[in-house]
Amino acid sequence: MELNGRELSWDGCVNVRDLGGLGQVRPGAVVRMEQPGRLTEAGWAAAWAHGVRTIVDLRDAGEREPDRAPRPAGITTVQVPLDPVGTPFYEHWKEIDNLASPLYFPAMLAEHPERVIAAVRAIASAAPGCVVFHCAGGKDRTGLLALVLLTLARATPGEIIADYLLTYERMRQRYDELGFRDQLTAVSELLASRNTTIEASLTSTIASLTMPGFLLENGLSGTELAALRTRLTT
Repeated sequence: MELNGRELSWDGCVNVRDLGGLGQVRPGAVVRMEQPGRLTEAGWAAAWAHGVRTIVDLRDAGEREPDRAPRPAGITTVQVPLDPVGTPFYEHWKEIDNLASPLYFPAMLAEHPERVIAAVRAIASAAPGCVVFHCAGGKDRTGLLALVLLTLARATPGEIIADYLLTYERMRQRYDELGFRDQLTAVSELLASRNTTIEASLTSTIASLTMPGFLLENGLSGTELAALRTRLTT
């Protein structure tokens, strides 16, 4: 691995990091990132060299765009939309935070756990090799799935929160290019208006997430749980 040991330099993307070293997660098991469509040929070659053989795409079908360079033929892409688009839940939270802050995480876990379980199952059942998971910017849908995986792997709240916050820094240039205001400021102000912070919101979500009970009670089988633990830790 490169940079600080977890952050990866894959040409074309700016928000790529291995979760190895957090809790019990081993290096090379799972990588989180923004959507990989901007990867160059060299970027895809770096992903392949890192062992990536499966990509779990958490975006809705309408968000997908063509890749700038072809994906290696040996990489399988699995599409598992995380946002429950078209539901009352989605419309409710779209008005509150556009599902772009950790404020909606507890409600998502409580009201649509089946979406989270589907994404976890895709990772647990993937072919041998590293698994990448991503949404658009690699922040909230990706952040929620990372929180679930890292909580299972006994990462500390501090580790999970620090990892989540890294995306704001890594994606700042991309948000600037799109003409968005600074997202850390925007999200912090939103949460402040509801008398909380990013850190407090994430800490509360982590504390309420009982593992592995959450996974098993919402449909993950014991066999799938064992496969997930094996993938993450050995």
